[in-house]
Amino acid sequence: MSEITSRLQQVLDSIRDAEVKSGRDSNSVSLVAVSKFHPAEAVLEAVEAGQLVFGENRVQEAVEKFQEVRLAAPQACLHIIGSLQRNKVKKAVGCASCIQSVDRIELLEEIGKQAANLNKEIQVLFEFHTGEESKSGFADLDSLLPAVEYACQAPHIIPRGFMTMAPFTDNQLEIAASFKKLVSIQQQVASRFPSLDLRELSMGMSNDYAIAIAEGATMVRIGTAIFGERGY
Repeated sequence: MSEITSRLQQVLDSIRDAEVKSGRDSNSVSLVAVSKFHPAEAVLEAVEAGQLVFGENRVQEAVEKFQEVRLAAPQACLHIIGSLQRNKVKKAVGCASCIQSVDRIELLEEIGKQAANLNKEIQVLFEFHTGEESKSGFADLDSLLPAVEYACQAPHIIPRGFMTMAPFTDNQLEIAASFKKLVSIQQQVASRFPSLDLRELSMGMSNDYAIAIAEGATMVRIGTAIFGERGY
């Protein structure tokens, strides 16, 4: 068993354990294995071990890496999870199945435009700011709701839910409060758009995913605990 395979199994076991402790249904939380700064070979090791969904921050790295990955493993799925510039949207839409870091309506409009040009449906998550000031994300409902409204009308965009990054701190109460805030946002938006399926809550990373699961995460983004320190 490779080191990546062993670490991946430990993470999956830990997720299942956190589900039990939180009273969640088994397998209610999915894993996005964050492969940024790690080579295609590492991704393919994880695929061999059964992991199919991966997250990348940088579009150029993702495009180059997943061209190689998909030749060997066409079933692998890519999520863009990092801050996205408008001039990188075409490449992002072309290589990914989901963009988790939609943080402004102008970006969403560009995603809709490029998805239409490629005649491709793309899933999106709305990133909401709950942590440090330096982090991206919609700041309030007033800025978020028009973006959700736009997504309702864009034929190639499929809104799936919300994403956030908790503050980088050892204070578990602050971390939990960040995740509670995203749950509240999800509930408020879902009540205004009852026809949309906005069930996904992407929150929790290597250092705080157990807290995220306790607060209702449906998706956790974990890299270091699986792949180790940065490969590049």
